[in-house]
Amino acid sequence: MKKLSDTLKELGIKFTFPIEIEDANGNVTYYEDSNGWRRKCEFDGNGRQTYFEDSNKFWSKREYDTNGNQTYFEDNFGYKRGTPRSQSCNGKVIEVDGKKYKLTAVKDYEYKAPAWVNWPV
Repeated sequence: MKKLSDTLKELGIKFTFPIEIEDANGNVTYYEDSNGWRRKCEFDGNGRQTYFEDSNKFWSKREYDTNGNQTYFEDNFGYKRGTPRSQSCNGKVIEVDGKKYKLTAVKDYEYKAPAWVNWPV
């Protein structure tokens, strides 16, 4: 991830630290401090963080169900919890002996961080 400050310098655009970029909902999607540490985040339409990456090469991905419960987590250390939607069969229709069945996912994971936790888990 290239530093935004480097791009701004190349373009001759003046700036001050910290550099913060927010999306339309006020979520900070990019942050860079004067020491060069930076982070990039993505959020879903409900303001829940779906992706995090920092200049130390840490990254994490999260997915949520329709109730806002975290259903999947993965990070660069190889830690995975839950089932990503891309691997889910929820809602798919199968046919067995001429009869069709709609599959429903069994809830096998739900993580709710304590209220005091305000960082990527």
